[in-house]
Amino acid sequence: MKRLILPVLAGFLALTVSAQKTASPASEESIQRPKLVVGIVIDQMRWDYLYRFNSLYKANGGFKRLLGEGFSCENTLIPYTPTVTACGHTCVYTGSVPSIHGIAGNNWWDNQLMRSVYCSEDKSVSGVGGKSAEDGQMSPKNMLTTTICDELRLATNFKSKVIGVALKDRGSILPAGHSANGAYWYEGKSGNFITSTYYMNQLPEWVNQFNNRKLVDSLYKIGWGTVLPNETYSQFATADAKDYESKPFGKDATGMPYDLSKFVGNDYSKISSTPMGNTLTVEMAKAAVLAEKLGKNTVTDFLAVSFSSPDYVGHSFGPNSWEQVDDYVRLDEELGRLFSFLDANVGKNQYTVFLTADHAVAHIPGFMKENKLPGGVMEVSGLMKDMNGKLKEKFGVDNMIVSMMNDQLYLNHGKIDSAKADEAGIKKWLIQYIKKNDAVTNAFATSDIMTTPINKTLREMLANGYNPTRSGDIQVIMKPGFIEGSVTGTTHGAWYPYDAHIPLLWYGWGIKHGKTNKETYMTDIAATLAGLLHIQMPSGSIGKVIEEVMK
Repeated sequence: MKRLILPVLAGFLALTVSAQKTASPASEESIQRPKLVVGIVIDQMRWDYLYRFNSLYKANGGFKRLLGEGFSCENTLIPYTPTVTACGHTCVYTGSVPSIHGIAGNNWWDNQLMRSVYCSEDKSVSGVGGKSAEDGQMSPKNMLTTTICDELRLATNFKSKVIGVALKDRGSILPAGHSANGAYWYEGKSGNFITSTYYMNQLPEWVNQFNNRKLVDSLYKIGWGTVLPNETYSQFATADAKDYESKPFGKDATGMPYDLSKFVGNDYSKISSTPMGNTLTVEMAKAAVLAEKLGKNTVTDFLAVSFSSPDYVGHSFGPNSWEQVDDYVRLDEELGRLFSFLDANVGKNQYTVFLTADHAVAHIPGFMKENKLPGGVMEVSGLMKDMNGKLKEKFGVDNMIVSMMNDQLYLNHGKIDSAKADEAGIKKWLIQYIKKNDAVTNAFATSDIMTTPINKTLREMLANGYNPTRSGDIQVIMKPGFIEGSVTGTTHGAWYPYDAHIPLLWYGWGIKHGKTNKETYMTDIAATLAGLLHIQMPSGSIGKVIEEVMK
């Protein structure tokens, strides 16, 4: 009997010990994570570019690798308005919306300061590496929540390295988060990547070395010519030179090719409006990976990269231009180069990538009119002046509208209160007046978003975008195809699918191959990363994990 009891007891003890090991907290090494996460945000990419230009993308380029080996969320939407750069980058990385994370636009009116506030401005810090200390006074302080990068830093007791890189400051700073090791952005005055004292008091030597290469001058000397035969552009775009396109390189530069050599050494800003801005961004990202040893850590690192040039090109020339076709063909090549670099330096399937956009874009109204499609322009400055004049006549108070941005009117509450004017009457008059504008389909007080009879999708997007201390007093809804602006170029910011339907591609470590057509949202990206990395989602996150993405 004793012989039987002893083996049973030994087995029981072994099971007990095994159960205790399983129940104990998992060691850091036992949690499977990629060596590096690379977040890619394309500033201004319509979802349809994935397929509209698909035959132009190379087999070894970025987009076909992502589509062919990764996972595509085909119906990813932005769940708020305004659909602009700062809100988009913040939403992707926080999993939140402007009503919570506080970034209510690229700019917003501050009634206490009585001025427009820029999304990443911070007067308490100084720029580092720029022309002056005032250049680069930027930080993430206006963002009220954590990002997924912050949560990764917290989860690893700040051992994970996080670096942000973009031409635009907001494209670098807001994604990298509050606790980033560094965020670097491009300064058009100097042709350098710079930072601020929020992160460090002087640029790392590797950034100085990168800046000293003066890649911009080399790229300017090459110029911007066509990379495809002219007849190919004609298959994918309208004629090269159009009156409704802007002219960022001068009034005489009306079409491709563009001679950029005249900007060498004297105007470093023009590179942003060319595909070479993407080249510069990739080179800076590669330099960061090597110098900071990203992906060589004992824990997961994070590289947040934003490609700003498609936005500059798109605003000037529109989605149906030779320039934007050329830009995306070249961007595809740059992404392919970046992934090959990561394969060699981090290891294939050792890093995880997501690629999305901060917003899409409307066609140029002139192009729409040319093709008998609905669209037009609402010229804001003249309209605001006209309304202020009429308000003074009626209510006796001058300059009651202090700003018109983010499709909202901001009122001067101090003046209205001092004059003891009828604020309700002022709002009512403004709403009735602006509704008569040919570009406008509706207008109402932002305080009435939840009670105004409007489509439920629109209501939810407006509510998600409304921040009580940073949003305006009257919401203006323009007709489909209409934009704020001028007769040349285009913009974005509306709730319509042409602005709000964006790509979302996943690739690499932990990612399945496939696609889904179910509705997913920009807010789901951070939540999915949190699930993949086994870390807490950001503090304001409202997103859901896209389970289909993960192996």
